[in-house]
Amino acid sequence: MLVVAGLHAVGATDAEAASGLLVVCVVSGLCCIILAATFRMPISFAWSTPGAALLVAASATTNDFRAATGAFLVCGALIVLCGLWPALGRAITSIPRPLASAMLAGILFPICLAPITAAVEIPLLALPVIVTWLVLFRFAPRWAVPAAMVVAAIGIGVSAGSGWLNDASLAPQVTFVAPVFDPLVIVSLGLPLFIVTMAGQNVPGFAVMSTFGYTVPPRPALLASGIGTMAGSFFGGHAVNLAAITAAIMAGPDSHPDRSKRWIATVTSGIGFVVFGLSAGVATALISAAPPVLITAVAGLALLGALVTAVSSAIEVPAHRIPAIATFLVTASGVTIASIGSAFWGLLVGGVIMLWTAFPRRRTAAPATVDPKG
Repeated sequence: MLVVAGLHAVGATDAEAASGLLVVCVVSGLCCIILAATFRMPISFAWSTPGAALLVAASATTNDFRAATGAFLVCGALIVLCGLWPALGRAITSIPRPLASAMLAGILFPICLAPITAAVEIPLLALPVIVTWLVLFRFAPRWAVPAAMVVAAIGIGVSAGSGWLNDASLAPQVTFVAPVFDPLVIVSLGLPLFIVTMAGQNVPGFAVMSTFGYTVPPRPALLASGIGTMAGSFFGGHAVNLAAITAAIMAGPDSHPDRSKRWIATVTSGIGFVVFGLSAGVATALISAAPPVLITAVAGLALLGALVTAVSSAIEVPAHRIPAIATFLVTASGVTIASIGSAFWGLLVGGVIMLWTAFPRRRTAAPATVDPKG
């Protein structure tokens, strides 16, 4: 739901959004299958969830989906450069973690407010979703978001009737989108997408794998992420990256007691991605029939955990709290200056404040004292 909502937010038609969802699923699945089978490790990929959230938050940045796909293509090229040029990857990962986390929190915050807005505007559809999520979050947290999505889908289907069904649009299909390189869209959308995909997905993906004793070869992983993103951008896909949360599932003992066989779980998930991608037309048609605030509300429930993690990381270091909060506030404001979106300005403002507050103060010499005894 979040991917389709994000693509719609930057100007995609239903056909382009369905194509984008199909492509990121298929590319993610192929990356899972190829790399896991090649290296015999549970190296898993997925679409960029924080990237999709960024698209939703960047709805005022552009309504030209061709310019958005140009930004996606630039994002993929930068990820490829990180794989070929390790110094660039180190530079991105050296962005202060409080600022990167605060920017992500600012992107997620308006989305996580959507359940409140939906509960007021469309209570008959939104409240069952929220209650379902809340009950299962208490008793079966892993199933809270999927169950909320099912309840939302049922509500949409009942309220929309059968009019949303269209055989022509439900068949799996890809739509070519010729990219347009708009410098302002690249700065306000492409660069933040690159940063949140690297800092919020690829880097944590490496870290998660290392906690389970796997050393993922960085160059093949980043090249797969970047090339996959570039290839998918021509058909509406926004970004593909290393998985983090799902990687922990497949790299852990729950997938298989024998570490040497856990890669099979990743190959299986890759096949599942491809199969799910074939239903992209159905998902897009159903989402298009729903009130936009309801789709954003479901996404907000799914992203609450990510928001908590981002906020906690942003304010973890006391000395960096003011720059982090400034980054969060500017990003969450949604302001657009010189046609450049708030995510870029938030990171810029936070960086300036961090540099200013870290600049050593000039010490003033204490005035000399006169000894009265001479």
